[in-house]
Amino acid sequence: MMEKVGPVINYEKYFSESIDRLKVEGRYRVFNNLERKAGSFPLAKSHITGRTVTVWCSNDYLGMGQHPKVITAMAEAIGRLGAGAGGTRNISGTHHAMVTLEETLSELHGKEKALVFTSGYVANEASLGTLLSMLPECIVFSDEFNHASMIHGMRNSKCEKQIFCHNDPDHLEELLRAADPARPKVIAFESVYSMDGDISPIAAFCDLADKYNAITYLDEVHAVGMYGPRGAGVAERDGVMDRVTIIQGTLGKAYGVMGGYITGSRALIDMIRSYAPGFIFTTALPPALTAGATASIRHLMESGEERARQHYNVQVTRGMLEKAGLPVMNSNSHILPVLVGDPVLTKQASDMLLNQFDIYVQPINFPTVPRGTERLRITPNPTHTHAMMVELTRALVWVFERLGIKADEEKLQEVA
Repeated sequence: MMEKVGPVINYEKYFSESIDRLKVEGRYRVFNNLERKAGSFPLAKSHITGRTVTVWCSNDYLGMGQHPKVITAMAEAIGRLGAGAGGTRNISGTHHAMVTLEETLSELHGKEKALVFTSGYVANEASLGTLLSMLPECIVFSDEFNHASMIHGMRNSKCEKQIFCHNDPDHLEELLRAADPARPKVIAFESVYSMDGDISPIAAFCDLADKYNAITYLDEVHAVGMYGPRGAGVAERDGVMDRVTIIQGTLGKAYGVMGGYITGSRALIDMIRSYAPGFIFTTALPPALTAGATASIRHLMESGEERARQHYNVQVTRGMLEKAGLPVMNSNSHILPVLVGDPVLTKQASDMLLNQFDIYVQPINFPTVPRGTERLRITPNPTHTHAMMVELTRALVWVFERLGIKADEEKLQEVA
């Protein structure tokens, strides 16, 4: 054994202290051990309580993760093509199920090409990081509430970043007007913001992009599958999909599987494919996942039943919560955030819902949302019944009364 040089460093101490800080702040995250029941969504078995619980916070917004068409497509693919992709697409080749998926995605968004990544996070980080670094002297204009994956991609590019006030076309125009007209410009924003549930003015941002010779990068992660006549997102719903330069989405939320993607022009997609490390050096999604995603997209392109039922359930649930006096934030999407405003109380509320009522709603704390705006994030889906909505409302009223959580109109207005 070699002789040690210098003092002994207690690395475990640093790790433990970092976790202790989170616990003191009330921000330590506990993963609930759940086992979803195929065909019984939104029910799941809790391996913490040992009982069946109703899930009210899933991002499988339409229950497509358990749809018979998706399960059948995945089972058939794994039986015919095997479990894995064999490696990166550059080394092992691109399996045909991936080609079919990318063709389906480009059709969905009306773009020339699509490129699939292992997750929505990787799609944003790799695509924005590569795009911005390939445009000389580029300036990126970023909504202040953009997702961490977008922020990290921008940071990795090392290009100049200017932040505009959330969903504010006037402030964005101020920044664009002050910029050098000769410099390339990218406006990056989301359609549905997942924690507040509000929707961006896509058309207004596209107008500014046209006026100031910029291109647009739109994250539709929380919208694809759920908005528009074919489920292509808010841009399709608003009739502006053709005006957006790059549309990014996920296969892991409304489509119920896993993966992320971008769509755009042939040259742009080829550039990202050829330069993005997050694409080049990552093992491709296996055939079963890509086949399942294709089946889910195809179904939702043709069927509006799931979207209609979800939108109806969202409105009914919102009405019940508001009538009960619960502090529901003002969102105009399928996401219903209920404001608590304290990390410890938010965790306590979540635990009480699970332990007393078999209702699972995960607490949302900093850094996912700003300090002082901690909340419970409720996402009704097509499979929630009226009885489940009544029980959720009654349970929340009981919990909020026991914990002394009241609707703070000033805070609600501030967050909105």
